[in-house]
Amino acid sequence: MLRVPVLTPSGKPLMPTKPSRAIRWLKEGKAKIAYNDLGIFQIQLIICPRTQNTQPIVVGIDPGKLYTGIGVQSAKFTLWLAHLQLPFETVKKRMEQRAMMRRTRRGRRINRKAAFKFRAHRQARFNNRRGCKIPPSIRANRELELRVLEELSLIYPISTVVYEVIKARGDKGFSPVMVGQFWQLGNLRNDWDDVREVQGWETAQIRQQLGLKKQKHSKGDAIPATHAVDGVALACIAFIKYGILDCNSMGWNGEVNVTSAPFAVIRRPPISRRQLHLMVPGKGGVRRKYGGTVTRHRFRKGDYVEATQGNKTYRGWVSGDTDKQVSVSDASWKRLGRFSLNKTQLLKRATGLIVTAVKTA
Repeated sequence: MLRVPVLTPSGKPLMPTKPSRAIRWLKEGKAKIAYNDLGIFQIQLIICPRTQNTQPIVVGIDPGKLYTGIGVQSAKFTLWLAHLQLPFETVKKRMEQRAMMRRTRRGRRINRKAAFKFRAHRQARFNNRRGCKIPPSIRANRELELRVLEELSLIYPISTVVYEVIKARGDKGFSPVMVGQFWQLGNLRNDWDDVREVQGWETAQIRQQLGLKKQKHSKGDAIPATHAVDGVALACIAFIKYGILDCNSMGWNGEVNVTSAPFAVIRRPPISRRQLHLMVPGKGGVRRKYGGTVTRHRFRKGDYVEATQGNKTYRGWVSGDTDKQVSVSDASWKRLGRFSLNKTQLLKRATGLIVTAVKTA
């Protein structure tokens, strides 16, 4: 059974309640609808409740290179599932393009006819080879996980965060997931008191114990069985544990109930940051400005809008603009069309996230 998150009048998360009770509170005027950046339906009480006691709610995070699975679990209910589409490839390509553009500019600036000691070579100002940096593509992956976790902490009374760590053995080469996992654990411990590390083989064990099926092919499919199921299994580790049952046997201690829950696909809008101009000039050698989050109209890139063209109505995110029109794209950032400004209506301001609710069987 689904659960509806509840907030106090001051915004403190309480234990989720039944949908029927939430609807009754809304009709009686005891609560109002509260909005969040993850698109989760929640209510906020108008009158302070008698008690604000909460039970343990755990978030399980299964990090990856291209996708991350997240599950929110209590002892009796699965509350929320998410499939994060990480910006690894996008950031990697843009960093390669930036390096190429910088090399080109440096090459144009240097007078190669002059002697080497008279050329405009800038001396190094500091040592940038300290070996403690996180690559931008991996950092972007982990920061998206942190952003989602921060939003969840405003919706549910989270007590524990369980994070999966991996250790590549043998001749498996370089692992981008391993590079950022300990940096991420440090960030989590700065914000949460109870952060637990779990090995990958432990996740597989508890997934089998719970009877959860994982799809190991086509890992890019935006379904719970690819990555979100591991997030649920990680969260359940806080409630059940393999150990001694009695003097003669070993088994699983504890109790947890995995139920159906809302499932969402989340990604970051691939908006280009502001650049001075395009890399390739246009006609006449003129380079127009490129990138940025502000349009020439009242919209920002990433705003959720409703646009009308003829007899058809579209809903999507603002991805660009022209002198008189607004470009609207779908969740995959494929353009739905260009629409007139007076036929485009703002539904929600940009939050830096594209959240798509997916119906599951």
